Amino acid sequence: MASVKSWIRAARPRTVLLSFSGVLMGTFLALNEELYYPSVLIFAAITAIMLQILSNLANDYGDYTKGIDNTQRIGPKREMQSGNITKREMLIGIGIVGIVCMISGCILLFFSFIKSSSWNELAVFAALGIAAILAALFYTLGKHPYGYQGLGDLFCFIFFGWAAVAGTYYLATKNLDFSVLLPASAMGFMSNAVLNINNMRDYESDKASGKNSLVVKIGLKKAFAYHTFLIVGGFVCLSAFLIIRHCAFYTHLFWLLFPLFAKDLITIKNNLETHQFDPLLPKQVRNTFLLTLVFGVLFLI
Repeated sequence: MASVKSWIRAARPRTVLLSFSGVLMGTFLALNEELYYPSVLIFAAITAIMLQILSNLANDYGDYTKGIDNTQRIGPKREMQSGNITKREMLIGIGIVGIVCMISGCILLFFSFIKSSSWNELAVFAALGIAAILAALFYTLGKHPYGYQGLGDLFCFIFFGWAAVAGTYYLATKNLDFSVLLPASAMGFMSNAVLNINNMRDYESDKASGKNSLVVKIGLKKAFAYHTFLIVGGFVCLSAFLIIRHCAFYTHLFWLLFPLFAKDLITIKNNLETHQFDPLLPKQVRNTFLLTLVFGVLFLI
């Protein structure tokens, strides 16, 4: 039987903070408005975190069964690859986490629509929740996983960016404000930066195994240019939002964090030949969370 430590490693805690960052951004935006459903913020965070864990478990299973996790892989060994979790155990784990996701999502919708009679809105968000679960699973599962077709970045942008931020904001405030899509896009860009680092690290093994991630399709040099676009684009989207909202000048002080991201960009450029990108992955997650926190506090004060 797999140990608790094995399941914790399979959940990959260093990536969980990323899913929380999107909901946290939506929370900061919602706190600036009249909150109709504060409980939504709690269950939005729980649902997002469980979706991230579900995706991590599914990726462990999918990549191992398709032969992607092999001796050529540069990153840390996964639990099925190491033999710590069996195929049957992982399937059971995926099923349990999937059920928890659905329960948490249902509670989230219950608190958001308990006083609302808008069945159309409820149906839309229920469909979005189901789509999020399916997206978490079929990144690497199934006969034609979209992560193997270079579509991972698109889905990551949608669910870790727009859905996490704008969805949380709307469910908590019931306010439709399209300017929120700017910080939502910023979080989508930053989340894609994490995925891009991951795929740059696995470039050689993915290419050899037939996993056509976006990085495999465009190559490492263009992947670096893409990464630069993601980082700069994220910061620009946040500033554009503040300008549209006529916020005070000091709210733009979050740009003081840009050197942290620029430093990692330089490191990435210097390691295009060695592919030593794995240490940068948790740094990008932490920096994204810090950016969210600083931006949110400046926005509210």
